[in-house]
Amino acid sequence: MSTPSTVALALTGASGMPYGLRLLECLIRAERRVFLLYSSAAQIVARQECGLALPTQPREATRLLADRYAAKDGQLTVFGREDWMAPVASGSNPADAMAICPCTMGTLGAIAGGLADNLIERAADVMLKERRPLVLVPRETPLSAIHLDNMLKLARAGAVILPPAPGFYDHPRSVADLVDFVVARVLDQLAVPHALGSRWGEDRTANPVPGTRTA
Repeated sequence: MSTPSTVALALTGASGMPYGLRLLECLIRAERRVFLLYSSAAQIVARQECGLALPTQPREATRLLADRYAAKDGQLTVFGREDWMAPVASGSNPADAMAICPCTMGTLGAIAGGLADNLIERAADVMLKERRPLVLVPRETPLSAIHLDNMLKLARAGAVILPPAPGFYDHPRSVADLVDFVVARVLDQLAVPHALGSRWGEDRTANPVPGTRTA
């Protein structure tokens, strides 16, 4: 999979907004062009979990978030939930990849059912039909049989189901470390280079045992 130059990122109303905002920050730092979409419920969660008031007007939101994450001119664009003229609404001009982080079970179910009642759902539908990377970060527990069926259906359709399940082998010292662990896995699936923590076995390859062959 080639490295994407444009990533569509959607934020929905599940708990886990720190994952989505950190992912946005990392995509900007990696010099990707980002098309950002978010639901009205995501605005509520962003305020509750992160103290961030996401504007309703796309232009105002673009200015606020571009300033917050030091985006270059034209690097970040926020689209309204029913902006059917947005590039991501059509298979003739889709993003190179898309992530929904965090992803509600409602959004996941709508995508699994082939619905496209808003721009987030339509953009995800486009990713699937155009066979482009779609990463879903569902945040819910416990999971019902309906949730699991929808995830299986989407996985079979080509989506990546990536629950925010941080590992502890790197001895995280803060909540930020746990967030970065999950965001790193999303970036890996989007083929975006990063340096968020060490990788499993990295010390073994960097410092091989004396007398052993590495190739």
